[in-house]
Amino acid sequence: MKKYISLIFIFGFLFLFQSCSSQASLDPKTVDALVSSEEFTFHAQHANPMNYDVINVMGSIQNAPSTRMLQLDGENYTIELRKNNMEVVLPYFGRQFNPSYNTADNSYRFTSKDFTVSKSQNKKGNWVLKIKPNDRRNVDEIIVEVFKSGKAFVSMRSNDRQPITYDGYISKNEESPKEKDKL
Repeated sequence: MKKYISLIFIFGFLFLFQSCSSQASLDPKTVDALVSSEEFTFHAQHANPMNYDVINVMGSIQNAPSTRMLQLDGENYTIELRKNNMEVVLPYFGRQFNPSYNTADNSYRFTSKDFTVSKSQNKKGNWVLKIKPNDRRNVDEIIVEVFKSGKAFVSMRSNDRQPITYDGYISKNEESPKEKDKL
C-alpha cells in the first residue's frame, strides 16, 4: 500500500512540474527574429486595469484574489502583427469617456491596415515597439515591450478611455487559410 501511495505522489509531482514547464520561454535568437520581422502574435494572459473603481469592485467579490490583475482564459485575446495588417482582439476593463450602445465597440476589437511601427532595444536587451494606428481614431498608441524570454507587456493608450496594460507572451504567427492555399 505504501508503494502505491509513493507512486501516486511521484506521478503527481511529475504532472505538476510538467504543467509548469509547458509555459517554456523562447530562445532569445527566436525572439529577436520575430521582433525584427515585425510578424508575431501577442497572447494576453492577464489584464491590469488602471481604474480604481474596477479594482475596488474586484476586491469586493467574495473569494476573489486581492490583486489588480485579471486572469484571461483561453487563447482568444491577441494582437496579431503582420507587415501590412494588425488585428487586435483584447478586452477592456475601465472607464470609457465616450461609451457606445454597441457592446462590440467597448473592447479593443479592430483591424488596422495603416499603422507605423518604431522599435528600439534598451540596455537590458528588451525590445520596445511603439505602434501607432493611423486609421483608428480612438486608439492613440500601443506599446509592446518584449523580453528576451518571449514574455511581453502591452500598454494601450486611447483617446476615449483610461489606459490598460496586458501581460502575456509572443509567438510566431499562424498561417492564414489564404497562405495555406498558396502552398
